[in-house]
Amino acid sequence: MRISLRTHMYLLTAACTFFVLLPASQAQVQPAPAAKKPPVGPPAPQSTHYPILLLVFGNNPNWSLRIGQKGPERLDRPGYPPIPLEPAEVTHEAAVSSWTYHAKDSATGAAVAVHLTREPCTDAANDTLTTTPPPSGKYSFRASVEHAQIGALKGCARIAAELFPRINNQPDDEEEDATKKPPPATITNFKSPVAFAYVNPAGKVVFKRGAIAHVVAAEGHQLAVSHDGSRLLYTREDKGGNRTILLYEFASEKSTELLRGSVQQAFWSPDDTRFAFMKFEGGKWRLWAASVASPENALSVYPGEINSIHGWVDAHTILVDDLQQLTWVGDDGTARQTLSEKDIFGDSFGSSTTNTFRIQPLNPDLLLVSAEIPNPPAGAPKDPHTGGSNGFFLYEVRSKRRVLMTPPNMSAQDAEWSRDGLQIFFTGSDSSRKQSVYRIFWDGTGLQKYAPGTGLAVGQ
Repeated sequence: MRISLRTHMYLLTAACTFFVLLPASQAQVQPAPAAKKPPVGPPAPQSTHYPILLLVFGNNPNWSLRIGQKGPERLDRPGYPPIPLEPAEVTHEAAVSSWTYHAKDSATGAAVAVHLTREPCTDAANDTLTTTPPPSGKYSFRASVEHAQIGALKGCARIAAELFPRINNQPDDEEEDATKKPPPATITNFKSPVAFAYVNPAGKVVFKRGAIAHVVAAEGHQLAVSHDGSRLLYTREDKGGNRTILLYEFASEKSTELLRGSVQQAFWSPDDTRFAFMKFEGGKWRLWAASVASPENALSVYPGEINSIHGWVDAHTILVDDLQQLTWVGDDGTARQTLSEKDIFGDSFGSSTTNTFRIQPLNPDLLLVSAEIPNPPAGAPKDPHTGGSNGFFLYEVRSKRRVLMTPPNMSAQDAEWSRDGLQIFFTGSDSSRKQSVYRIFWDGTGLQKYAPGTGLAVGQ
């Protein structure tokens, strides 16, 4: 196997650095016989970076961070997309065998500092890359991470040179391979939707389950597929400004009217037995809910005025907004939590009646937000009337960390989670302003066109 010059240099530097940093008791050897001393030259430079690969990790909550040859590379937390890091300077306190690695959050620019001290550590139960911790229960380094937005994390670290070829296997710059293949997808354990619905380019509602697609209606919008993938709720515009909420059964291929009048935006409850919807009364839109089996017995849930419903958080909580704040409404009518939309949007996005908020299916702290962009970046398609555009981003409620997800040179709206929480489906358009449904992974990779049309709703 051909080994490049750079690889030789990496291994030589790693070996030398490892020896330099060994405890004094291990570095001592028997004195050699007296010999003629060679001429004294300049002192050899000593690296402040530890060799090959370090794994830093902690528990409660679980997290891990990878330090490669250039410094911190990635921070991982269960329930959140990985955070790519840009390495910066490394400082070394030789007297206490301590290192501080500086870096930057690639998505937000937030400062990150990783501090390692060589001393036995038992602050982490396991590093998640091995099935069992060391027999002694101790790791080689005590560690702490400071992220300007996320906060402080504490744990342990270990040398992981044996994982180096598997984790960091990029070819050297001087090595050229004419048969080079595209890098593999970063997300490989995702599950494609079994059932979904969308509006095709002709304006017809399409409900697809497996390989079978049904044309549900000649027109319709505000689609919601049940969690078991067998039924579809959608809204039809009627004459006189009224609307009808309909239920379509995939097995029977029949639609049934549930409610008619000043109603819209139906969302399934987690158990698919109820649905929440908006009803206009007293000059305001309000939150209502009904049983699918008896929609005529619908009840008002929340007395406050709302602008939109954004789905069920759990079996007893519904997320709504009023253009000023998000509100987590209990089915007993109480506001259990509120969040300012100004804090969510920051300076780059604006409030609008078309904005949507979707909670990640497995992590209630992570929001997927579709919103207007009053001042879109160069290259993004702009509305010919307003000069603005649309995009979507991820927002962490506790840390207020905001990550833009809109692909470059695109306008995007109506972003929706997959049921596994690893994929995002959205209606996108390029400079030609032709709309299609796209899919992208939650870490920003894997963009592909998914279906012709708009407004995709994910089911099972």
